[in-house]
Amino acid sequence: MCPTEKPPSLTEIPESSSSLSPLSLSTQNPSPVSLSTWNPPSVCPFSQSPPSASPSTNPSLPSDSNPSFSFCAQSPSPISLSAQNPPSVPLSAQNPSPTSLSTQNPPSNFLSSSSVSPAAQNKSLSSVPMPISWPAHGELTQGWIENLAFTFEWSSRNLSPHELPSLLPVSVFDSLVLGASKLLHGEPNCVKIEVGDAENCRVVVVGDVHGQLHDVLYLLRDAGPPSNERYFVFNGDYVDRGAWGLETFLLLLAWKVFLPHRVILLRGNHESKYCTSVYGFEQEVMTKYGNQGKHVYRKCLGCFEGLPLASVIANSVYTAHGGLFREMTITPLKKHKGRKRNKRLFSSEPKSLALGSLEELAKARRTVLNPPWEGPNLIPGDVLWSDPSNTPGLSPNTERGIGLLWGPDCTEQFLKKYKLKLIVRSHEGPDAREKRHGFSGMDKGYTIDHEVESGKLITLFSAPDYPQFQATDERYNNMGAYIVLEPPDFASPVFHSFEAVKPRPKVNAYYDYVEVVDSDEDLNLRSLKDD
Repeated sequence: MCPTEKPPSLTEIPESSSSLSPLSLSTQNPSPVSLSTWNPPSVCPFSQSPPSASPSTNPSLPSDSNPSFSFCAQSPSPISLSAQNPPSVPLSAQNPSPTSLSTQNPPSNFLSSSSVSPAAQNKSLSSVPMPISWPAHGELTQGWIENLAFTFEWSSRNLSPHELPSLLPVSVFDSLVLGASKLLHGEPNCVKIEVGDAENCRVVVVGDVHGQLHDVLYLLRDAGPPSNERYFVFNGDYVDRGAWGLETFLLLLAWKVFLPHRVILLRGNHESKYCTSVYGFEQEVMTKYGNQGKHVYRKCLGCFEGLPLASVIANSVYTAHGGLFREMTITPLKKHKGRKRNKRLFSSEPKSLALGSLEELAKARRTVLNPPWEGPNLIPGDVLWSDPSNTPGLSPNTERGIGLLWGPDCTEQFLKKYKLKLIVRSHEGPDAREKRHGFSGMDKGYTIDHEVESGKLITLFSAPDYPQFQATDERYNNMGAYIVLEPPDFASPVFHSFEAVKPRPKVNAYYDYVEVVDSDEDLNLRSLKDD
């Protein structure tokens, strides 16, 4: 989330035990760009330490410069990550011996023919990933996702941004986004996650990641990737500010399609048309996909609209990007004489602010490009933009111009009413927290903001060394964090803080981080109206 930017029902997800057949990539068709084959890592890339490759010397070169699908969203049977075979890829005679992801990084000057000998070029080219192809029957496997993750990581270090389509064709993007959109739009506003009492089950909760792909890859290695025993709940803000928002979002969508009942993707305030047009994601997509960029961006916006707003984990933990929300009381107004059938008008504005209910949350209309700050549909804006306060009660979030501020008494009221133990929200990074008097900083990636009789309110931020691009020489150097919830009640959070993966590949920002609007007082609220 940005430091001070302004801007259906609670249902149980059923278990699924369908098995997915393994994917063979031997039928991949190369894109117009001719690339050699890739020898996949012999060890799962999600089980390694963070990569330590040299940064790429290919900076982004921003420039200004539709579809048929197949889909299958089965949930796989229990799987052991260490035993999962990587995709089968035909090998060339020049393929090197298998290596792990953390060491399989071609030289930073790999693309510069003038600075690399022909022998070195041939050796480096043998490590180039094959272009990604969509499985013939639309069934993703873990090996396919590992290949996608490797391809994104490799591309970020060795290709210019506009060359991404040579590895991820638009047709594959279309298939992935359509499949994920169908799943997301079919989920309720507040997803109920029934973990059961299995001793081996864990729930990993992740906060803002903001396009920091390499830190997300490390987080998935450190926590362990999604599986039948390891649930993931992501609290939104996948894009903007960082340089790899598209790759980050697509990787998480792939996990969603593969494990739809184990991976929960919630919406953040940056998953909106307004924020992505100001803070870089729109320009990132246009740079990477050129004349197909508008199509790719539009499909992403449609996917954003389907993201659920909140989750309840094991009847113990409520998660949402911003947090709590107001009651929306519908009251009848006077009839207008002379109108046909004497239609009765309604007002949704309550006389005073009151805390909303999960039942009201279930009925809110979330499919809006920009959550509104006025009118009858305020709950999505509240859930995505609100902040905690040390002052009791509810009040308008005048600093942001949208959403609410809620005090410890509201936290207690909400927890007690629904017999919950925790509220885990995100939305505030180190830059936001330094402006919030009375609240702890985000040095460790999390803060405990309210401790009340019924439980706690936690703010979780998972983007270390944030933001990626800063106008000042002095950086926040914050850690990121994720939470692991464990049985039997999943109500005792285990915090895991981690540092940023460095060095990051060198790349230009996709927004003017020096001059960009950074205060809610300057926000054009009219632009938040749904198109």
